[in-house]
Amino acid sequence: MGDEIEFLEELKMLKEQLKFKEKVEVPNNIENVVIAGMGGSGIAGKIFSEFYSKKPVYLVDDYKLPDFVSKSTLVVAISYSGNTEETVSVAKQAIKRGAYTVTITSGGELAGYGDQQIRIPRNDLQPRSATGFMLMPLLRGFGIVSDKEISESYSLLEQLDRNNGKCKEIANDIAKGMYIPIIYGSSPFKSIAYRWKTQFNENAKVMAYSNSFPELNHNDTMSLAKTYRKDCLYFLVFKSTNKRIAKRIDITATITKSNFKIIAPKGSSDIARMFYLLHYGDYLTYYLGVIRGINPTDVSLIEELKRRLGRFKH
Repeated sequence: MGDEIEFLEELKMLKEQLKFKEKVEVPNNIENVVIAGMGGSGIAGKIFSEFYSKKPVYLVDDYKLPDFVSKSTLVVAISYSGNTEETVSVAKQAIKRGAYTVTITSGGELAGYGDQQIRIPRNDLQPRSATGFMLMPLLRGFGIVSDKEISESYSLLEQLDRNNGKCKEIANDIAKGMYIPIIYGSSPFKSIAYRWKTQFNENAKVMAYSNSFPELNHNDTMSLAKTYRKDCLYFLVFKSTNKRIAKRIDITATITKSNFKIIAPKGSSDIARMFYLLHYGDYLTYYLGVIRGINPTDVSLIEELKRRLGRFKH
């Protein structure tokens, strides 16, 4: 029970992370951007890439830096612990190539690298609970977020911290039916649908799947009506302000006879709606873990994998 309460307090810290003032320095000669990060650290890059399109953005969730990286590339390596071996590897390669390299971390090996080193507070959080710390330097540095949007986002997160009973209701439904969550988003919240998927994996220890409109209409649509066990799926679909996407959602649900649980984000801006959806998923997956008697902080299998890999350093 103690771990559950501790993790609940971690969730409530997200709104305070929006006040993190550090920002990525963006040199004038930059032609493209590469963001490297894995798991809970990597989600910051995925979210950023949906909100920034002035220059090409390439995401790396592996060991290898893409061949095009040069002195005109900005490489941002993000790892909460600072010891994620894939991300450290990419940072080292970027420095060798002469790319302008920024590291965002709370410490560890990565903290010793980079033209700019952004240190985030080390509060012994789960990496997935430090998303605000890792995302805000990107949003601020590239001029994506305004003070007004930050203020609105803070207010919405505060409201969710006080009133998240709906998240618990949905979690109860999923647990009762032993459903596999299917999360469908659309731009600019495709990354948030993926974030929900990974939060179901880590917080609740259940398999989950994510996809997005309109892409899923070119593949998932056929399986929705004819898959093996549709009765074991629970569809969570983000409501869209795009009229064409909203129509696609309606038609898809109708022709496939699918029961879509529509999640309507609050907020007057996409940034505020993004943070609202992100936090909503945090609570939903936390409650599912608690209902199942699962410790949401437990990542022992991931740690065991890292420990065994450590024997084979190259």
